[in-house]
Formats: sequence, structure tokens, C-alpha cells
Amino acid sequence: MRIFVSGATGVIGSRVVPMLTAAGHQVTAVGRTPEKRATLERSGATAVEADLFDPETLGKAVAGHEVVINLATKVPSFSRMALPGAWREMDHIRHTASANLVDAAIAGGVRWFIQESFAPIYADAGDRWIDETMPTQPVANNRSVLDAEASAERFTRSGQTGVVLRFAAFYGSDPQTQMIINSVRRGWSPFPGPGTAYYSAVCHEDAARAVVAALNVPAGIYNVVDDEPLRQREVFGWLAQALGVPAPKFLPAWTAGAFGALGAASLLRSLRLSNHKLRDASGWGPIYPSVRECWQALVGKARQVA
Repeated sequence: MRIFVSGATGVIGSRVVPMLTAAGHQVTAVGRTPEKRATLERSGATAVEADLFDPETLGKAVAGHEVVINLATKVPSFSRMALPGAWREMDHIRHTASANLVDAAIAGGVRWFIQESFAPIYADAGDRWIDETMPTQPVANNRSVLDAEASAERFTRSGQTGVVLRFAAFYGSDPQTQMIINSVRRGWSPFPGPGTAYYSAVCHEDAARAVVAALNVPAGIYNVVDDEPLRQREVFGWLAQALGVPAPKFLPAWTAGAFGALGAASLLRSLRLSNHKLRDASGWGPIYPSVRECWQALVGKARQVA
């Protein structure tokens, strides 16, 4: 298939593009700099410079493709997430760029549209499993997630197949994960509270594999998460064990307020997400069933590099 990928040089996109080309697809991938476009070309893709906020040029770039995969994001660093305006660029991408891509896809005769989304917008469910029918309750910084999802739904209403992938928290070889590792190594959990809330996650490689698997699913919303969400004390306890350090201490729940609305309303939520819908529709399953296995692999790789 001819596939157009935005966000192709991001954490997930940079893994998705080589998977697609290795599977024999003809991939057109967006790169904003000559260096990024050269990297995409080495992955077997045709690299283009396309402005997601310019409908005319975007329409020309998308025309002739069968699939559009929108992985474009701009996530602020963990230390800046609570600052005023930190999510403005991300909101613009979710609201305007996603809508522009859907407009271009509909006009260009695209048949499938896959939109990246964010699973931690679900309301706190305690110990209950959360599937795609459960209510959402996004915090201020993540309300624009629903704008991006609405664009994918509009594509489905046009008569084609719009797919939304609600990714759980990512972890792998990236600065955010390194921040978590550094915190636990110093003896502290990166999250405040009692540590009893469920934490749902998915490693980068499994998330990328889910994007490829989504080429074969019916229209709708799908959670992308590992098989066994664990409580926060278990998540960071297993990381401490992999690092060979004592289990981390947790700050009181009231300290979540230091992260503004994001902390008070999000970090303390218990989210036990289910991946059954995606499994049943596509046959996808994570390589790492839980963070237990992935922590061991990540720490082992870091030691080999050191």
C-alpha cells in the first residue's frame, strides 16, 4: 500500500517507518529538516517536507495514497508540562493539523486514516478494567486529544475507515523514561501518592507494532497498552530491582498540586487499561507483557552500552 506518515521522525514514527518499508509498503514520510529527511530515506521511505498547517500543499502531498498515519506530536518535557502555554503547540497539532490531514485524506481518496491518541484521558476507575467504552475525563492539557479523535471520526463518517489508537504511557529509550530511571535511582518515585493506583504503559516497539497492526482493523477506538498494568508501587519497585537499588519512597499525594492541573487530576488516577479490543481485531500482542520484562531489558541494554 501507499502510506503517508506524519510525525515520522518522532519516538513512535521513527520505529513505524522502517517496519512499514520492511513489510513492502511504499511510504511517504514527513521530515522537517534535511537531516531528518535523510534518515527517513535511509529507512526506505520517500521523504517530503510538508506543512501540516498549509491545506493546499498538504493536499498535494497526501493525494494518491491509500493510507494516512498521523503520529505528529509536540510533547513538552516533564519539567515544563505544568507551565502556562507548554501544551499550546500540541493543542494546535491536535486541533488544526489533524483536521487538515483528514480534509486532505478525504479529498485525495484515502481509504484508511490512523490517528494517534492518548489513553490516560480516561476517568479514574480504581481497580476496574478500562475498555474503550468507558467515559473519558481529560485534564485541561489534554482536552485537545478529543479534537484529534473527532477528526478521525469525521473521516469514518465520510465512508472510509478511521482508526484511533489510544496509547498508554510510553517508555523506552527516551528522555522521559530516563527521568523516571534517575528518580528511582535517587530513591524517589516520580509520581506522588500512595502508589496504589494502576499505571498503564506500553514500550515504544510494541506501540509501533500496534500502528502497523492497525492497518487491518475496523474503524473505531483502540487502547494500545501492555497485557498487565501494575500498581505504581510495583512499576517503580520492579525498576528499582532491575537497577539494584532499594524500592523508592513516594511523596504525599498533596504534592501532585506542584504539577498544576496535570498533576492533581492525572498523576493520581488509577488506570487499568485493557488491550483486548486491539488483540481481537488485529492479532497484535505486546513483546513485553508488562513493565517487569521491559525494565529488565532497558536496564540490561544500558549496562551493555556503558
